[in-house]
Amino acid sequence: MLARLLVLVVVFAVYYSNSLPAQAAKNIDPYIARYLHVTQPIALEMDNQGNTRLFSPQELSVGKKLFESNCINCHVGGATLPDPEVSLSLEKLQKANPPRDRINALVTFMRQPMTYDGSQETYGCRELPPSLLSQQQLETIAAFILTAAQKAPGWGTESF
Repeated sequence: MLARLLVLVVVFAVYYSNSLPAQAAKNIDPYIARYLHVTQPIALEMDNQGNTRLFSPQELSVGKKLFESNCINCHVGGATLPDPEVSLSLEKLQKANPPRDRINALVTFMRQPMTYDGSQETYGCRELPPSLLSQQQLETIAAFILTAAQKAPGWGTESF
């Protein structure tokens, strides 16, 4: 009986240690791999001139953490709680004025939030100045948002 239990413990330990996702060792948030399906660097558009930049799964993981600490109070699952009509879905980001569906455009918005129609500053979204977050940090948040908007089931919809 004891031998059988010992064998089960050893088998479980070997199985468990061999089944840990490779991403964990590389500091990849499980959400990035499982729901966004990103395990290798991906190219995202920086601007409307077609310039792209590669973002690693690790950078997207950092972007997710920064999103959670700076944006999630109002943007759970890509929804916008104070104004449900203006979510972070890809469609809504594309239809904003100016469009916010590229990295640089989202960074510009995070530095100086404007209303959805672009007519005036808004205080409904928190401004993220350089003294709070660097350009690189904002780019990783934007990369996470855009990747989630493109790939996450239900992101920015009521069915998340």
